[in-house]
Amino acid sequence: MLSLEQLGPRICILGPSNSGKSTLAKAIERKLALPAIHLDPLYHLPHTDWVPRPDAEFAALHAAAIAREQWVMDGNYTRYLAPRLERATGFIVLEISTAASLLRYFRRTLLERKRQGALPGSKDRLKWDMIRHIAIVTPPNRHKYLTVFEKSSLAKVRLRNPRELSLFYQANGLER
Repeated sequence: MLSLEQLGPRICILGPSNSGKSTLAKAIERKLALPAIHLDPLYHLPHTDWVPRPDAEFAALHAAAIAREQWVMDGNYTRYLAPRLERATGFIVLEISTAASLLRYFRRTLLERKRQGALPGSKDRLKWDMIRHIAIVTPPNRHKYLTVFEKSSLAKVRLRNPRELSLFYQANGLER
């Protein structure tokens, strides 16, 4: 498995909803001093109940974010993935199971007061739409992420389950 340093100064993290992308990005930010860019808050308007920005506004924010010299960026938004990967120097894909993602969602909405990648001014709460998204919408996307990952020539790391994710944290001296 590659080390963080081998992934370079622009690391793209993909994975299913609630798989730990934002937590990993923040841990990498602390370790390597790469600014963490969470795409969820760029895509959604702050101080709303996850209302999307106008598409042109998000496209401009995304373009400005990937133009930076250094970053660790988490989030999928596959419509904008190609230019992100063109700028990336490293690629991490998380393959956390649907069950694990659902458990993470329940834990973070019910127990965590502050979490990485949260929308400024909003409070996470249980929503049927999000449960449906994790359980129904996200599983087919897992195959898309893996296909993109396998075709990529970037330095890359594939983390297949929570155990491999934990081992990656340990091997790279990362703290949650």
